[in-house]
Amino acid sequence: MNYAIIAAGEGSRLAQEGVAKPKPLVNLCGEPMVLRLMNIFRRCNAESISIIINEQMTEVHEFVSALRLDIPLHMVVKSTPSSMHSFAELSRVIPPGKFCLTTVDTIFREEDFARYIAAFEADSEHDGLWAVTPFIDDEKPLYVDVDAAMDITAFCDKPFDGARYVSGGVYAMTEKAFPVLRDCLDRGISRMRNFQRALLEAGMHLGAYSIDKIIDVDHAADIDTAIAFIKNSN
Repeated sequence: MNYAIIAAGEGSRLAQEGVAKPKPLVNLCGEPMVLRLMNIFRRCNAESISIIINEQMTEVHEFVSALRLDIPLHMVVKSTPSSMHSFAELSRVIPPGKFCLTTVDTIFREEDFARYIAAFEADSEHDGLWAVTPFIDDEKPLYVDVDAAMDITAFCDKPFDGARYVSGGVYAMTEKAFPVLRDCLDRGISRMRNFQRALLEAGMHLGAYSIDKIIDVDHAADIDTAIAFIKNSN
C-alpha cells in the first residue's frame, strides 16, 4: 500500500491562537504530528509515502528532508489553493497501485486504521474505500450517505434525514481516481468534496468503512483533545 499526506495548509488558525510550531510539527505524545502518521503508515505495510508541504513551511520541509525512512519518500514543496489541488500535485508522484490519502491533522486510533487498510487491501470490489465516522468534529463536515451494503450514494454539505456518517478525511482508492481528478481541474472544480462527488458521477464504486472516532486538529484546544484521545487509545 502506498500512502500520501496533504500537509500544504498554512495552519493560520493555530498560529492566530498562539501555537508557534507549524501544524505538521505539533507534538502529540512525543511525536510530531506528521511523523506519527508516517510511523503508523510504516506499520501498515507502507511501500512508499508521498507528502506535499506548503512552500512557506520551511521548518516542515527541513524536518521531512532530514528523515531517513526505510521506504521511498516522495516530497512535493508547493503552495496550492485547495486540498484538491494538493492531491493533484501528489498524484504526479504517488507510485502505481492502491494508495491511501489523508490530511496531516487527521487523528485516529492506529488499530482502527490498520483494520481499515486491511479491509481495502483485501477488497477487489470497490474503486475506493472511504473512512467515515459517526463522530462529528469538523466545523464544516461532509455528510456521507450510504446504502444497506455501506456503498456510498452521495456526499452532502448539510445533514439529511437519517444521516449517520461524515467523512473522516481518509481516502483509500485506486488509480482510477486520477482521470476524474484531472477532469475536475480542467472544469475548474476546486474543492475536495466536489471531487468526491465527481467520482460518484463518473460511476466509481465507493465503499464506506466506519471508524467510531476520527478527530481533526484545527484549533489550539484540539491539540489537548488529540493528545488525550491518543493516550486513551494506548
